[in-house]
Amino acid sequence: MTVEKEQKKQVNLFYSIDCQDLAHNIAHHCNHIILHNIKWRSFPDGFPNIYINNAEELRGQHVAFLASFSSPAHVCEQLSVIYALPRLFVASFTLVLPFFPTGSFERMEEEGDVATAFTLARMLSNIPISRGGPTSLVIYDIHALQERFYFGDEVLPLFETGIPLLKHRLSQLPDTENIAIAFPDDGAWKRFHKQFDNFPVVVCTKVREGDKRIVQLKEGNATGRHVVIVDDLVQSGGTLIECQKVLVAHGAAKVSAYVTHGAFPNQSWERFIHKDDGLKKAFTNFWITDSCPLTVKAIENKAPFEILSLAGSIANALQI
Repeated sequence: MTVEKEQKKQVNLFYSIDCQDLAHNIAHHCNHIILHNIKWRSFPDGFPNIYINNAEELRGQHVAFLASFSSPAHVCEQLSVIYALPRLFVASFTLVLPFFPTGSFERMEEEGDVATAFTLARMLSNIPISRGGPTSLVIYDIHALQERFYFGDEVLPLFETGIPLLKHRLSQLPDTENIAIAFPDDGAWKRFHKQFDNFPVVVCTKVREGDKRIVQLKEGNATGRHVVIVDDLVQSGGTLIECQKVLVAHGAAKVSAYVTHGAFPNQSWERFIHKDDGLKKAFTNFWITDSCPLTVKAIENKAPFEILSLAGSIANALQI
């Protein structure tokens, strides 16, 4: 008896302006994903004036939206679309938000602190239920593990990771047998160490000396290794730079880095660019995903950066 392959569903994918390249890449991975346009306009006062093309044709169809909350100014207009699409009598609705941008603001350490990660999770938890039930929410490498519990029962969060992309890329390197994985702090180790069981592991830690926080080697051996620092998110990059210095001081032959989300506010990626000035290039490779599309455009063809695209992984997630 022959077993028929499970038939793929057709998904109608809408996307934000910033995500146009990633959306086309996703569609390239699966011919069952159909791209749709939205007219992103504004009224004279600056508030959104949005039109969903072919809305009447979406009844009974599987619909998804690829979002990028790259700045607070872009959140309102996208939320307007995200709230509208499930109400068009669609068969199901999936929101793909590769980078959950407020993830590093999840703590309330003293009275008056506002946990904006919880606020955004509450907003997303109130997406209207579609004909097919709650919204599926696809997020990659959320910053703090506890944030997965911020979402209400009205959405079904699917937490994915970009680590398989990195592992595949490492397997292609000529020195793949000499690679060690480093974590810049205990938080990164907790998130990712189980996915690197076959690699030697180095763990750094931050200790306080007066008003400064100093990176030190906590455990592991970097001597003679190509050490790859792994974390979920980079902002200024200061911790990665300090970690690189410590690894070199402990004998690392070369150091590379991987982060799923290259936020890099204020063009902080410039700190890592290979310059032809005779200075030693601190990072041999720096891998990021395309979860932050504005960064991807900024660092295109600039060593040591290389983009590992989430497109194939997202295309697969849309079939779940």
